[in-house]
Amino acid sequence: MKRLLSNLTFQVVIAIVLGVIVGIYFKEFAPTAQTISKVFISMITMLIAPIIFFVIVLGIAGMNDMKKVGRVGGKAILYFEIVTTFALTLGVVFANVLRPGDGMVVATVNKAADAKLEAYKAQAAEMHWGDFFAHIVPGNVIEAFSKGDILQILFFAILFGYGLSKMGDAGKPIVDGIDRLSKVFFNIMGVVMKVAPIGAFGGMAFTVGTYGISTLLPMLKLLGAVYLAMLVFIFVVLNVICTIYKFSLWQYLKFIRQEILIVLGTSSSEPVLPSMMEKMERFGCAKSVVGLVIPTGYSFNLDGTTIYLSMSVIFLAQVFHIPLSLGQQLTIIGILMVTSKGAAGVTGSGFIVLASTLTAIKVIPVESVAILLGVDRFMSLARALTNVIGNGIASVVIAKSEKEFDEERYELAISPPAP
Repeated sequence: MKRLLSNLTFQVVIAIVLGVIVGIYFKEFAPTAQTISKVFISMITMLIAPIIFFVIVLGIAGMNDMKKVGRVGGKAILYFEIVTTFALTLGVVFANVLRPGDGMVVATVNKAADAKLEAYKAQAAEMHWGDFFAHIVPGNVIEAFSKGDILQILFFAILFGYGLSKMGDAGKPIVDGIDRLSKVFFNIMGVVMKVAPIGAFGGMAFTVGTYGISTLLPMLKLLGAVYLAMLVFIFVVLNVICTIYKFSLWQYLKFIRQEILIVLGTSSSEPVLPSMMEKMERFGCAKSVVGLVIPTGYSFNLDGTTIYLSMSVIFLAQVFHIPLSLGQQLTIIGILMVTSKGAAGVTGSGFIVLASTLTAIKVIPVESVAILLGVDRFMSLARALTNVIGNGIASVVIAKSEKEFDEERYELAISPPAP
């Protein structure tokens, strides 16, 4: 019993259950619960920038071959595009077959959300995919670290690692120093993860207390369709990928179960970024591959977000009785392949990207996204979970394709703990 109580996975499960109970019966606790959740996420985000930098620099410096860096990055981007295209297509198919928008009464829209919606629309108007890619290059490295901009840190870390690798033996003291610093930060992360149950409790209590289970009722059909599509994506599409590359999806999910529960409790994939990088190394992936694939995947491999976006567009067309031809739906997929890449690292990014997409296709009124505001927090659970699971699998795929996967470490990771 004592061993069970000290198990982090068990603690997070209990915390989530308590969070739901508190959210239902003590709604006035929601603001305090939000503060608790925010503090936990802040504790994690303060570690993200340095950990990403250290892991990537050590990986690149250890490669001594920029052609290999380019090859790994190119494979990752190609893989991301192929898999997210599957995700988009799956979302469109499920939305057309299940038709969650049929019979939806528009009067259920919460008019009090107008101000929030206007803010999202304003941000969507300013969103351009060209600017997104140009933003990858930091104008100020210190500012990139202070803001925690993952892609800018990734870009600078690759250049820094390349410069360090060119120093040869003269750069070894710097590499050794960075290696020691990275161990310090991973030790800090180990301490922070001990309070993960408190963060998960706060996140769940806030979500249920603020939005309430009752807000789900008018949108149960959409929620069910989105969750079903994501389950099919994970257990069919991703499972096929795992089978092709000869590793077990179930063992992988079991290995990252703590991260899955933390995402479930906080409705965000950001708190598990550092621990996912550490876990994927222990799972058998080379540090250099993990350092490139996981942070890049947080912006370019958003499988859950792309399923949500494609289904939401079709859902809104159904609600407003707007028939979309096959050509229009293919156009939507094409536009989402671009706009979905900006759906990371921004509060309310799902709505910003959705509004941007609706603006681009000029068929469905942008104001219609207000229908989704009440249930977005609950759908973000599925989005974040699918994103995290997909990024970990991407790391294994790229590592195996580069023959940078340690089968012995993998067997050790999936072996049951000694009694």
